[in-house]
Amino acid sequence: MIQILSDGRYALFLLILTALVLSLCLHEFGHALAAKLYGDDTAQKAGRLTLNPIRHIDPMGLMMVVLVGFGYAKPVPTDPRNFKSRSGDVVVSAAGPAMNLLLAAASINFYLLGLQWGYDALQEPGPRFFFIYLAQINLILMVFNLIPLGALDGHYILPYFLPEKPALWYRYYNARYGNLVLLGLVVLSIMGLPIFEHVLSISERLLPLIIFV
Repeated sequence: MIQILSDGRYALFLLILTALVLSLCLHEFGHALAAKLYGDDTAQKAGRLTLNPIRHIDPMGLMMVVLVGFGYAKPVPTDPRNFKSRSGDVVVSAAGPAMNLLLAAASINFYLLGLQWGYDALQEPGPRFFFIYLAQINLILMVFNLIPLGALDGHYILPYFLPEKPALWYRYYNARYGNLVLLGLVVLSIMGLPIFEHVLSISERLLPLIIFV
């Protein structure tokens, strides 16, 4: 991202920044909405049941977006004790990645449908890049957040598919070491090692599967 600014490609920088901020904020909105539907209004009381990006942006996460092209938004607060169902925890956790999947599908299909309807403006480099990038980055965010490490959404989801004892073992060790392992992997990835190449590969394979037009 910094290199893009250094090269004077300001329009490209703004397109990427807009797509990333929109994707991260809708991810968190998905968590907040699912929590509300399952009986927990903690996020709503905190002002997070909104599409306003200002309520979701984390300054450090936004700085990472600008510096390395990947970052995070403020986690949505929830209180599982308020959930109407025992499955509330896993549904709320999955709602963020699900929102990314929905946004990816909406983006690529809207773009292709617009081309079919003859909107010539969508053939311009800017709109074409934005909608395709928006779809791709949301698929990457979905797959990445499903990794069961640290505080990523996947660490809430995985235990529901494990027997009781392995689930307890996993929760214990992930709580102690998960964030450190995840941080180490991210740092290695930033340094150039292909740590998350499978995340990119999976997201690329998913893109044709969400095209319906």
